[in-house]
Amino acid sequence: MIDRVLIDTLSLKAEDFALGWKNKIRKAPHLKHYNGLDDPALMETNRSLYPLLGRTLDRGLDRSLVGGFFVTLGKEQVQRGVPVSETVYAVNLAQQTVIEYLMTDFALDSPIRMYQAMEVITKVSEFFLLGCFYLTKGFLEATYTQMHKKDHVSEELLKKYFADDFFFKQN
Repeated sequence: MIDRVLIDTLSLKAEDFALGWKNKIRKAPHLKHYNGLDDPALMETNRSLYPLLGRTLDRGLDRSLVGGFFVTLGKEQVQRGVPVSETVYAVNLAQQTVIEYLMTDFALDSPIRMYQAMEVITKVSEFFLLGCFYLTKGFLEATYTQMHKKDHVSEELLKKYFADDFFFKQN
């Protein structure tokens, strides 16, 4: 069972996690789109991730909830012109932020928490890996739809290069 303190911390200290993530983003010069945002806007793009992770750790992995969040994120990034590579790396930095908290602040409280942290890291990794899967699907789906509707690329040509099955696609 996952410690209730950790689950509550992810929600109650989402601002602190977003701040730690922002600091990691600022140290990554190749994340030019993210670094083009001011600090409050940058943190806003990440703040809601941590309560979702907390709910997932508390209730179990809900593919619909996690998928919906990350598909939407992928689609929004297409609209903002942010490359999928930057977005995936930014998600990876969010994962690093949580794992660092687990290993430095949470696990040091007691030996029991150290063992719990190891279990939680596996669940956190599953969450973020699944998130990147759905993020990519959302990003590709939005690109596909945008190319078809705005750029008038034929469905035949799009299907040739976008082999994915987009379950949220709206033509």
